[in-house]
Amino acid sequence: MRARLRDGDQQALGELFDQYATSVYNHAYWVVGDWSTAEDVVSLTFMEVWRLRERLDPDGGSLRPWLLGVATNVGRNLHRATRLHRNALAKMPRADPVPDFADEVVGRIADAQRLEDVRRAIGRLRRHERDVLLLCAGAGLDYAEAAEALGIPIGTVRSRLSRARKKLELAMTPATGKSDRGTAVRSAKEHS
Repeated sequence: MRARLRDGDQQALGELFDQYATSVYNHAYWVVGDWSTAEDVVSLTFMEVWRLRERLDPDGGSLRPWLLGVATNVGRNLHRATRLHRNALAKMPRADPVPDFADEVVGRIADAQRLEDVRRAIGRLRRHERDVLLLCAGAGLDYAEAAEALGIPIGTVRSRLSRARKKLELAMTPATGKSDRGTAVRSAKEHS
C-alpha cells in the first residue's frame, strides 16, 4: 500500500482511511480534547497524508505510526488555532449568557467527569511527555512505533513515558483521595 499511496493511487488512500480512521480519530480526541474537533483532525490528517505522500518511504511496515505522528502535529496545530480564536473572541463584548442545559446533564455523568479529570491531568504534562503518553497509552503504539511517529530514540520514549505516568498518577491522586490508577495509566503500564 505504501508504494501505491506514494505513486498517487487514490484507492490506496481510501484503503488507508478505512483501515486507520478509527485509530486516528481516537488518538485525535486525546490530542485536542473534543470529539467534534477530532473529526476535523481526522479529515485534515488524511489530507496532509495525501499532500506528503511523496515523502513516504515505499518500503517499511505499518503506516499507523506515521499516520499518528501526522495526526499529532495536525491536532496540535488545530488546537493552537482554536485557542487563538477563543482568545480573540474573549476580547469581544459579550451578550447575556444563555443557560446550556446540556452542560448540566453532562456534568452529572460520573464517567464524563472522570474522563475530563484525566484529560486535564494529561494536558498539564509537558508536551513531549503528553505526546508519548497519548501514542503509547491512548493509541496503543509500542515504544518502537512511538519513536518512529515522533522521530526520537526508543530510550527517549521510555523515559518520557515513565515520567508522564508518574506525573499523571500524582495528579490523579488528590482528586480521589487515594491512588486511582485510571485507564490511561493502566494502558501505559501494559506497554512497558
